[in-house]
Amino acid sequence: MKDEARIDEEAIIAMLMMRAKALGEKNAAEALSYEAEDSVEFSLAPPLVYYGQDEAGLQAWFDTWEGPIGGEVRDAKLTVGGGVAFWSGLMHMTGTKTDGAEVDLWFRQTLGIVKQDGHWIVAHQHASVPFAMDGSGRALLDLKP
Repeated sequence: MKDEARIDEEAIIAMLMMRAKALGEKNAAEALSYEAEDSVEFSLAPPLVYYGQDEAGLQAWFDTWEGPIGGEVRDAKLTVGGGVAFWSGLMHMTGTKTDGAEVDLWFRQTLGIVKQDGHWIVAHQHASVPFAMDGSGRALLDLKP
């Protein structure tokens, strides 16, 4: 059983690395190939929830970036068992928007991952940033690990 768990962990990490590469290269079709068709996403951007895949919407967001989207992961943790897994970590997104704005943002991400037809895919994703607890409701976009 231990070998099976290790094989699953390695397969999930490989899938996540390929997905991250596709996201960084702004390849919407490739990025979505690692997600369930009926995925649920709680993104940093509105609305409150996305259901299913939206290749046109993802590509439109990619088109707001000049060049590749950079990234870094810290404090990643993967838990696997029984055909499901969850991954969590701190994500660092960097790059330049087409309007010249420089992006340097740390945020939290959790992924729910399922094994379908022998392949691991992302079925649920949640990204967030903390907000000030002083009553202002202000997003805290300058935090760093």
